[in-house]
Amino acid sequence: MASENFKSNLITGLAAGVGATLLAPVLLRLIRPATKAAIKGSVLLYEKGRESFAELNETVDDLVAEVKSEMETGPAGGAAIAASATQAGGAQGKTGTPSAPLAAKASEGQRDEGAQDRPPTKGE
Repeated sequence: MASENFKSNLITGLAAGVGATLLAPVLLRLIRPATKAAIKGSVLLYEKGRESFAELNETVDDLVAEVKSEMETGPAGGAAIAASATQAGGAQGKTGTPSAPLAAKASEGQRDEGAQDRPPTKGE
């Protein structure tokens, strides 16, 4: 009885092997494009993740360097922060103080108004 069981298992195993050998090329042709697409997507996702991580790392490095430089300046660093906030607000139009070039032009305009009756000097 054991030999009959062994023979049936052998025949089943051989049939499965022959079937797999015949079907393997067909299955590979069907599965290959999907496998390639999955690998391609994975590689693209990996590269995008590396880029994002590198940008994050660079931003953190910049912030750390900025904080270290502010710490080295000492107590005046707080004034520098306030000044940079004022400059940022001025760039956004939040403060009413003119910038240095505008102030210089305004003062030149005032000099020109009063100097209309006399010839310009060498510095004007």
